[in-house]
Formats: sequence, C-alpha cells, structure tokens
Amino acid sequence: MSRFRVGIDIGGTFTDIVFLNSEGRLFTKKVPSSVDNYARAIVEGMAEVFDEASITPKDIRELRHGTTVASNAILELKGARVGLITSAGFRDVLEIRTLRMPRLYDLAWEKPPALVERYLRQVVDERINANGVIERRPQRSEVEQVVRRLLDEKVEAIAICLINAYANPDNERFVEQIVKEMAPDLPLCISADVLPEMKEYERTSTTVINAYVLPVVGTYLTALRKGLDGDGISAPIYLMQSNGGLTTSETASKLPMHIIESGPAGGVIGSQAISKASGLENVITFDMGGTTAKTSMIARGQVTRALDMQVGGGIMHGSRLMTGAGYALKVPAIDLAEVGAGGGSILSIDAGGSLRAGPESAGASPGPVCYDAGGENPTITDANIILGYLNPNHLVGGAVKLNKEKAANVFKEKIAEPLGLSLEEAAYGAHLISASNMIRAIKAVSTERGRNPQNYSLF
Repeated sequence: MSRFRVGIDIGGTFTDIVFLNSEGRLFTKKVPSSVDNYARAIVEGMAEVFDEASITPKDIRELRHGTTVASNAILELKGARVGLITSAGFRDVLEIRTLRMPRLYDLAWEKPPALVERYLRQVVDERINANGVIERRPQRSEVEQVVRRLLDEKVEAIAICLINAYANPDNERFVEQIVKEMAPDLPLCISADVLPEMKEYERTSTTVINAYVLPVVGTYLTALRKGLDGDGISAPIYLMQSNGGLTTSETASKLPMHIIESGPAGGVIGSQAISKASGLENVITFDMGGTTAKTSMIARGQVTRALDMQVGGGIMHGSRLMTGAGYALKVPAIDLAEVGAGGGSILSIDAGGSLRAGPESAGASPGPVCYDAGGENPTITDANIILGYLNPNHLVGGAVKLNKEKAANVFKEKIAEPLGLSLEEAAYGAHLISASNMIRAIKAVSTERGRNPQNYSLF
C-alpha cells in the first residue's frame, strides 16, 4: 500500500482532515476545532482515522495544512505584545497610515487600533537618505536604552523598521545586533528581511504584522509537531501560503505573514482543480465557514492574484474598490474578498430595532444554540435549522446532534418576539440578511471589477 498524504484545514468552528494515497484510497474526518489548542483537534482527528481505516503513523508521507491561526490572531487582536523600534519622526506611521478611509461619509466608522500601542513604539535618532547614504548612525547607548525600555514593558516580540532601510539596511542591522545581545531569545523581525521595499507605512505595517503573529504561529506549529511526534508521525508539515503555494513549517515559523490567508487560499486552489476537471474556465469560488465567508475569481482557468492585501479591521467591508479598513500587508496573495458572515454569526437586535448578523461568531465553543453545548446567542445556523435547511442528525457524519427545539425557543425569545414576528419569519429574515452580506463579497470580485457574474459558475 502506498503512503498517504494528509490534507488538514482548520477553521474557527471545524477542523477537516483528508487522507489520500496514489491508489485512490480516501478517508475523511471532520471534528470540532479545539480553540484553546488547535493542534489537539488535528492529532485526535488523525488518531480516529488510524483506528477506523487501519492506517499506521508510518503510512503518512506528508501533511499539507491550511490554517486560520494567524488571521484569527489579527481579527481578534490576540497576537503578541509587540515593541516597534523606528526612526525619529516616524513613531506614528501606524496611526497615520495612508490617510485612506473605506467609507468617507460614514461618521460611525472607527479606525482599527494600531497593533502596537504608542508607548511601545520607540524611536532612535538615525537617518539614511533615499539613495541609501547613511547621514546619521544610531548611537549604541540610545539603542540600548530603547531596547531596555521595551524589555521592561514585557514585550513578546520586537519589530525594527527604519526609514529607507530598503536602500541600505546597515542601521537596521546595527540595531538588530544590539537587540540580539540584550534579548537573544526574543522573536525579532526587521524590515530589511521582511519587506525590503519602499513605501513606509506598508513596510512598517507588514513588519509589525509578521512580529505580531510570529509567537502565535510558532507556538502553534511547535505544539502540532510535538503532538504528531508523540503519536509517532514524523512526516514533514507543509503549509499553504496566501498565494496558493506551499512552504515548510520552519519557514512559516519565521515568516508567518505569508500564511495569513492560508485556509481560504487552499479552497481557491481546490476549486481551480475541480473547475479544470469539469471543463469550466470561469468560476466564482465561495467558501462559507463558521465565522466568515470568502470569495475569489478564477478567470480563463487562472486564479486571480494581488500583490498586497488588507487584513483585520474591515471584516464586514466586502468592497475591494475602497481601501483603508484593515492593516496593510504587502505580500503576494490570491485576490480574496471576505465578509464577517458565517454559520456561527451571532444574531442580535441593534439600538435602532433592526436585526443584525455578525461579525461576532459563536465559534466552535460554545457554538450555536442548537449544538446544545452552552451557547446562548442565536446564530445563522440556528435560523437554518429552524427553517429546515439543515438536517439535525447529519452534522459531522451524525457525530453532532442538533437540538432544533432549543434553538427555536432561544430564537423566539431573543429575536422573533422583540421584532413582533413569527418564529419562521424571523428565521427567514436572518437567513436573508446573512445571504445579502455574502452576496457583497461575490460582488466585490465580480461586478465591482467589471465582470458579469452571469458568465461564471459558482463553486
């Protein structure tokens, strides 16, 4: 028997595992994501397949992994405590950004908070001009003072981004060396390694994002490797990148900015393979999870790509024609549009008395009310089970039984009665609101780009 390749996709709600070998043997497993330790769901799910399919750990050739660990850390602002060392005069680049507003006349729009608080953004007196000529070198005593200040604040990672370092990284290397001397074990990112390109905000933001998720991704991949080794699985781990390619777990641990959209990118690449096998060249891909819905476009058989993207901040903002809602990340990526609408999107009534869906999600734990696992807030999944769109006995192959009666009671109390609607009317209204949010993402990659969606198949 030939050895298996294992595909793993972690979402905020479920983890999907697929075993496939060259002989066409296929085994699948869907388990709830373990939010406190994502690696645990993978290890336990694979162990179940071993038992059910009579496969041994030595039969595994490699693991290919898509994950939302990095993107969730940004969306939920649960990344590392980062300190930024930058040039004098550039302390507030992360706040000023590019002066772009996604909704110019929306008085309620709030700019997302900088990933590094101002008191953790420290400056050194140095300067390199645009031609790469060093006009002022940083003083060792000043750099040591800045680093000591950040260490006293218990930062978990440091990002270094000095003006015009892309033209000459010498000053950044000097600061880097001092940081390594004073804190050799602290995660460190410098813009000369992360993004040696012009445009100060984009370079600073990208370097900070890499530092922000580096400890999170590193801890996760270490836990995953340890869990796999504990079960005798020594196969290498490859991670899907935002551009649709693969990278090793070692590289991903150093440059996690490339796996921010790891999970969604895998869905687009899978759709491309299926569309090719089906003889379809023009496809709109749609990926609805528990927290978000993502769309992309395949035109003439080719995936559409972008040279940069924005993450976090504007999760409910589907338009790709207006920018500035999130954090700039300048890495090659599959062109995706994302909205905060998924099966776990929590339903509520806003101050104006209107029904609202998301962007908050019930996740895997406690999950929707119908999971009967302690969830108290009605979700889109609860609305769909009330409407009969979901079979209560077949989720995760029947492993999870859905409690329709409990979902109906909570939905009636918190949504239907306050709105003065019947249970079915309220549930259908929630369904329509969620669907309209998802349609915004489809429009973002089609009509807003001058493409007629009638000429595309939906995958």
